[in-house]
Amino acid sequence: MRYRVSAVQYHLHTIESFDDFASQVIHHVKTAQEFNADFVLFPEFLTTQLLSFKVDGREQTIEDLPSYTEYYYQLFTGIAKQTGMHIIGGTHVIEEDGKLYNVAHLFYPDGTIGKQAKLHITPTEVEEWNVSPGKEVNVFETEKGTIAILTCYDIEFPEVVRMVRAMGADVVFCPSCTDDRQGFHRVRYSAHARTIENQIYVVTTGTVGSLPTVDFMRANFGQAAILSPNDIPFPPQGIVVEGEMNNDMIVTGDVDLQLLHDVRAKGSVTTWRDRRNDLYPDWVEHVKKTKGKRIE
Repeated sequence: MRYRVSAVQYHLHTIESFDDFASQVIHHVKTAQEFNADFVLFPEFLTTQLLSFKVDGREQTIEDLPSYTEYYYQLFTGIAKQTGMHIIGGTHVIEEDGKLYNVAHLFYPDGTIGKQAKLHITPTEVEEWNVSPGKEVNVFETEKGTIAILTCYDIEFPEVVRMVRAMGADVVFCPSCTDDRQGFHRVRYSAHARTIENQIYVVTTGTVGSLPTVDFMRANFGQAAILSPNDIPFPPQGIVVEGEMNNDMIVTGDVDLQLLHDVRAKGSVTTWRDRRNDLYPDWVEHVKKTKGKRIE
């Protein structure tokens, strides 16, 4: 199975209305369609752009984002149906049972919506925006195979990526939002490591530009990339394609699932097959068995 993926380096800038936001999204989707993409990935906190304009003369805050949820769903559901593509609409903050969640959304061509709440929440999200962590790990079945969506900070935790690989995911999509070079490279280096550990593809992208009137979205540092394992069938640096840092653009490349199956079976290394589940089936249980003794 081989299919094409586009990832959007989405430029955040001040807009005047939801229609402005919709026009920018549609532009990128149509570009991906011209490249015959099967999947399109938008970055984390995509919809914070909606906070850049005033409503009834007042500045908006993160608590206002859930009020746009239905408009967000209608927009992305409509263009997924129209184009026949699977669209990962970045993340959007929704409210459930009085709590805010940072949720990645997969919009299927048939109108179905898959959701994956961000599992690991950064200090800023907790302390400044009162965002709560997701409660479950999901994978998504598509006509192109099984995928997972792990948002930004999530990719820095090897355990959760092991879980989605064990659940069948061959491609992990990682929408991201980082405000400086250090944060960007934390996510990027982690994504590379996950491809090697699990012999999967990771598709990642981030926000670029600036929202001068939106707290904690004033600076963005981002780049889109399709990353592969480091083995003979793949590019030497494990980079299928990457964008130009901090530019408003879209990158497109192909993922080949057969290559993953081949290297898992007989690659230069077989990291997925060779993991030692006898030594680390579960870290908590292992610590209990060793009675809390420090392991050097």
